[in-house]
Amino acid sequence: MPTPSTEITLSTSRTLGLVAMAAGENYKQANQVLEAAGFSRQTGGAYAVSLANAQAARRTASALAAHATEHGVALVTSTRPYLGDIGTEIAARLPGTWTAQLELYSYPLWQDDLWYQLWEAGEIHRALQDHRIPFASVLKDGKGTELLLIERPDHPAGYLIGALTDDEKEDVLDDPTTPKTMVLPAEPDRAATTITSSFLPALRHALHHRDLNTVLFALDRIRKEHDTLQTIKATGRYTDGVPLSSRLIGSMERAFADHAWIAFRTVLEHGPQLLAQCRPATTAWPDDAAALTRLRAALSDNATARQEETTLSSHLHAIPRLLRSHEYHHVRAEYGMSALPAIQTWLTDSTVFERQVRAAQPAGTHTLSAATPPTVNPRPALPPASPAPASRR
Repeated sequence: MPTPSTEITLSTSRTLGLVAMAAGENYKQANQVLEAAGFSRQTGGAYAVSLANAQAARRTASALAAHATEHGVALVTSTRPYLGDIGTEIAARLPGTWTAQLELYSYPLWQDDLWYQLWEAGEIHRALQDHRIPFASVLKDGKGTELLLIERPDHPAGYLIGALTDDEKEDVLDDPTTPKTMVLPAEPDRAATTITSSFLPALRHALHHRDLNTVLFALDRIRKEHDTLQTIKATGRYTDGVPLSSRLIGSMERAFADHAWIAFRTVLEHGPQLLAQCRPATTAWPDDAAALTRLRAALSDNATARQEETTLSSHLHAIPRLLRSHEYHHVRAEYGMSALPAIQTWLTDSTVFERQVRAAQPAGTHTLSAATPPTVNPRPALPPASPAPASRR
């Protein structure tokens, strides 16, 4: 007889009783088996039956075994407690206000959705490659930070914790800022202590350096275009040596301002928080304080730029519906022209900025999710017949 492609994992919960979670190609049929046996569907997709009445619970378990055999569904009894309970217990012990939400990846392809949000290159990364992960608990702090908690595969106890993000990210295997999985003990109190004392500080450090690299990449883009423009203006020729008409200089400067503003918005977004972490007096370069003051002033003294730091995203998303393409670039160039003094300051003092931020020790709340809409690639479509798992947002 062939091995069943669908299974039901059974675990115990102090609040729900016996919990069942179906996974596999025929997970819908497995859910019907659970309903026929007397299990009730819970929020999030798991099924449960109370154990308060021992005799009734035995009848339900016998009915489940019979229905599962009839429909070729395997029953797997877990030695671990229900992951939904574990996630909730850990969340209750973390600093701040955290919640936990169980997610089921009943259809095998749903597990692949995690690749687009997992900012992790350690053991969870390998677990997704080598194992079926039919369920997980997502821990949220309500401020944008989300953690993925799964049972540690090939181990009788313990859990893995990794970071999730909706922000655009580099290849996690090549990005040196990618945080690593941490192995958590089975006990919720010890697991919460590990997250608080080790994982969250490491995550803040990773976010700190990811944001720094994002700013440096934006400044590098601006600098290359700036240097090219200055060379053209100094020589009176295009980069290919063709003479340049003087009347085109102004249009080239506005084109540079347009492109520079796009990149400088990244500096406006991440710069203030990164500067707030810097303590030049505690580094080997205390005299850098003057440059950091100039960088802060370049942001705060430009009223338009500071306002656009928080409002431009929604504003510019509306403009294309009102303006033609060339008018849209004209408006954006106006923002860039007004921000040119600030941009020049950041280009001049970027080396000081980098060494002070790299020397800083990030502290406090530093979230994974940006306030702007995510820019990651869209998820691949799932089979039409399969309902998508509950949205994380």
